[in-house]
Amino acid sequence: MPDSTEARMIAAVVRDGDVGDEVAIEEPLEIRVDGRPLAVTMRTPGHDEELVLGFLFGEGLIDSPRDAGPTRDFASNVVEVAGPLLREPAARNFYTTSSCGVCGRGALEEVEVMAPPAEPGPQVRRELLASLPDLIDQPAFDRTGGLHATGLFTADGSLISVSEDVGRHNAMDKVIGRALGAGMLPLAGHILCVTGRLSFELVQKAAVAGAPVLVGVGAPSSLAVELAGDRGMTLCGFASRGRVNVYSDQGRVVD
Repeated sequence: MPDSTEARMIAAVVRDGDVGDEVAIEEPLEIRVDGRPLAVTMRTPGHDEELVLGFLFGEGLIDSPRDAGPTRDFASNVVEVAGPLLREPAARNFYTTSSCGVCGRGALEEVEVMAPPAEPGPQVRRELLASLPDLIDQPAFDRTGGLHATGLFTADGSLISVSEDVGRHNAMDKVIGRALGAGMLPLAGHILCVTGRLSFELVQKAAVAGAPVLVGVGAPSSLAVELAGDRGMTLCGFASRGRVNVYSDQGRVVD
């Protein structure tokens, strides 16, 4: 039987007129700070507090765990966070979607303010990097085919945590928010692995969290490669079937 979290992530639908099917749930989540609306993200329910903390950390708005929980009025779709924030957000409302993260913020200079260059270690075998996607358990994806996942690993390939979400950036926010709550940040000496493509916002989030190595099943974008190189991160794409491409800082990869 699926656990309660997995059950919240999946909806029953009908296709082709009379065939039962399962799809990933996508619903809006509003983030409030001290009662003030800050952002809305389209996400798959589950571990919402971790998602919110990871999002705020990635935006440079918090640097430590905060009290966060569902509000009484809309408990399933609003998370309230205790302030104050480290800085005043930009004079616009955040709106994040399940596909793009915080779009239009592709300035490398802004990431430099929030994320120092990655620390030197660790040294990781290429074959281990190529194998990481296969170590990520994705029960909700197996049932729906409609979710992304992020896994956090030690340098020797031991899996620490996994999160699934309809949005690839949300899955990473959940993992980073969990690590923040556990006192693990910065993630020096750890590896983040995502099951999709490697976009700018995923590299940004990994850089802010201090992860020196980011691996993906899919391709990186040009700006993702540029940002990873700028922050001294090792960025690896097309990890599958024993192979992986290294796009920046190959010094951490041992052949």
